[in-house]
Amino acid sequence: MSNSACGCPGSAARVIERTVTTEVAGAGKAASELRQWPIQLHLVPPSAPWFQDSDILIAADCVAFALGSFHSDLLKGKAVAIACPKLDDTAPYVESLATIFRQNNVKSITVAIMEVPCCRGLDVMVRQALELSGKEIPLETATIGINGERRS
Repeated sequence: MSNSACGCPGSAARVIERTVTTEVAGAGKAASELRQWPIQLHLVPPSAPWFQDSDILIAADCVAFALGSFHSDLLKGKAVAIACPKLDDTAPYVESLATIFRQNNVKSITVAIMEVPCCRGLDVMVRQALELSGKEIPLETATIGINGERRS
């Protein structure tokens, strides 16, 4: 039996070691910048080592599919948690994020959302969590258009 919270071996927390990458023109494949597992906000433990002394990306699920350069533009060098403010049970998100911010020395937070109205809820939740944490952490919101362009 697995010792992970939901009993699924795929949910076990793990750090993914990455070497510094450089893009090779014409190589055709971009390297993954993912540095940890799991990434779903419901599954990430607030005390996970990758949150300590980190820049954190909180991304709506659709962002990585809409923004072709997601790994190099938003994810590189950051711990990540993904969520869907429309389809997920978001009730525990604010407290979970506040705990992450409170328990770790977070350097910065980037919230990546889609331009669609329902996605704005993720930005609101992160801002509420930051206020609840009692910390002052630089926060930036990146809005991605449904055509894949970065709007802000």
